[in-house]
Parts: sequence; C-alpha cells; structure tokens
Amino acid sequence: MTTKLIAIDLDGTLLNNQNEISAENLQAMKEAQAQGVEVVVATGRAAFDVKKIFEQTDINTWIIAANGATIHQPNGEPYLSVPMKKSDALDSLKWLEENGYYYEVFSEEAIYTPQNGRELIAIEMDRLKSANPELDLAPLRLAASKQFSQSGFAFIPSYKELEDEALSIYNILAFSFDDEKLTRGWNRFKDREDLTLVTSAHHNFELEHKDASKGNALKRLASQLRIPLDETAAIGDSMNDYSMISIAKTGIAMGNARQEIKDIATFITKENDEHGVAHAIYRLLEEK
Repeated sequence: MTTKLIAIDLDGTLLNNQNEISAENLQAMKEAQAQGVEVVVATGRAAFDVKKIFEQTDINTWIIAANGATIHQPNGEPYLSVPMKKSDALDSLKWLEENGYYYEVFSEEAIYTPQNGRELIAIEMDRLKSANPELDLAPLRLAASKQFSQSGFAFIPSYKELEDEALSIYNILAFSFDDEKLTRGWNRFKDREDLTLVTSAHHNFELEHKDASKGNALKRLASQLRIPLDETAAIGDSMNDYSMISIAKTGIAMGNARQEIKDIATFITKENDEHGVAHAIYRLLEEK
C-alpha cells in the first residue's frame, strides 16, 4: 500500500538530543514532499514554536500541535482547534498552582507560565541533590533547558490572569523532577472523563480536551486531504504518540521510543540521534 501522508513527532523523534533537525532528516522530508507525500508535523508543542524551529528551512507542512488540539495549514493559518472547556482548564490550573507545580498553558498566541516557574524547577533540583549527593544533575539540567527553549513564553503572576473568556486554552503541561509529585498529579487527573491525559517525556504530564489527540487530528486531516488512513504513516517515541501510531496504517517507533510504543509499531527505526526519521521515510518511499 502506498504511503501518501507521514505524520512526524518532534521531540525525541525528528529533533535530535541537541534539539535540532539533522540535515539527513530535512533531506528525507524534502524527498518525500518531492514524491507527492504529505509530510505533517505532529507535536505537543505550540504551532508558533514549530514555525520557529522550521524558519531556517524551506519546508512548510501542515502542523498538528498541542497534542492534537490544533491543526494549522502550511501557510500558518489555523484550520481546526479543540480548546479545553474554560472551567476545566481553570480548575486544573488552580490545583497545579496551589500544589506548587511548574506549568505551561498553550494558547494561539503564547505559552503562559508562572513568573516563579523556573525557580520552582531549580528548587526541585536542589532538593534532589541534597537527598542524593551522588546524583548527576546534568540530564536534569538538559531536560529543563529543553523545556525552556520553546519560543513564545509569556510570564504571569497566577493562572487567574487567564480568566479572560476570549482566551482559548489548548493544552496544559505540568513538569516536575519530583516523581511523587508527578504521580500525585497523574492520579489527580487520570479518571477525568472530560480530559485527555498524556505524557510526552519523563518529567511531565499534559491535559487537553477529551476529543483532542494526535490520532483524532490525524484522522481529521487525512479526511480533509482525502487520503485514506490505509495510506498514512506516523512516527513517534512517546505516549502522546500512541493514538496516531495506533490509527495510522504504518506505525513507526523510534529506536529510543518507550516500550509501549515499540509494542504497537509496524516497525522500529533508528534512534533520534541516528536520523531515525530519515531511515523510516526512505523505507516508506522504497515501498512506494
């Protein structure tokens, strides 16, 4: 079966561990586009952040962002969005703020985050180091710097600044180096039938509208482009990719993917630091 659409996750997938898209991956994406394949970026990041990442390239794609809560056209115009119910978003943020979590709130214009947020993360690292003097903080610093490297941050004193009715909230990300805190947060939201709860990295969990997922967005976009799901592929590494890897005809797990993703994949490609996306694309193009 010919593949006519490839949805590609960003972090841990298209981006290497230096937060860059390798020349090999870019070349493979261009090759796919030249052969008439619709290349789609599908990420937990905000659409404007994706645009920033790609601004030095000459590649434009459809963008599924905020874990499927938004779809943007290649020209950057919004196509579809599934915002959270405002009361759900504000209730969730109230709890996160009262319990001292670093959080990010994704809207069309900005990523809102608490003014003291980075301080909260620094305090968590200090506590971990005090409790475990042997601990190497380098991986944690890398994870924090990756989190803070996104574009479009707006710093707020409290979530209450977001009560404006006109503001749509697409995604709420909570981040912590404290495993007990992460578990407490996960347990707080896991039974909420009105929300989707996913994780996209070791130190986070994310909330969206119950109908927002990468899988649902892929289904809608494929329908809009008149491409049967039987002619789609999806590449990812984390649990927020599960829905699209399940739904695509060809689900591809990165070599560095979580085991749960490898278990449902059609095949496993190389790691993100080994241009795994390029290897996967060329394999799909050969089958074509």
